[in-house]
Amino acid sequence: MNKTITAPNAPAAVGPYCHAKLAGNTLYTSGQLGLVPATGELPQGVEAQAAQALDNLKSVLNAAGMDMADVVKTTVFLADMNDFGAINAIYAKYFPGEAPARSCVQAAALPKGGLFEIEAVAVK
Repeated sequence: MNKTITAPNAPAAVGPYCHAKLAGNTLYTSGQLGLVPATGELPQGVEAQAAQALDNLKSVLNAAGMDMADVVKTTVFLADMNDFGAINAIYAKYFPGEAPARSCVQAAALPKGGLFEIEAVAVK
């Protein structure tokens, strides 16, 4: 059975999708931008957007009864691959110890002019 996950502390979807789908004990999240949930606006700078996006991801995981330690794979999308080093330092704070598997790609453009987006697969 698939269950739709809606996180009350994450920003609303900017398109026709849900925050995440729980299939058995595996959670598949939609991409999380660095949108501030209260305003729907992006903070200035890639570091601020990365931290907010990771906070948003944490909110989605929590809504499914999971946390960052349950994440097994992430995909990071950057507007500029030159930001790779800067976001690695922030990313490492959210995944201390053994980090999940990860892919990181530069996207031609991200929704709402974002600089950073992350999606994840988590298993409880």
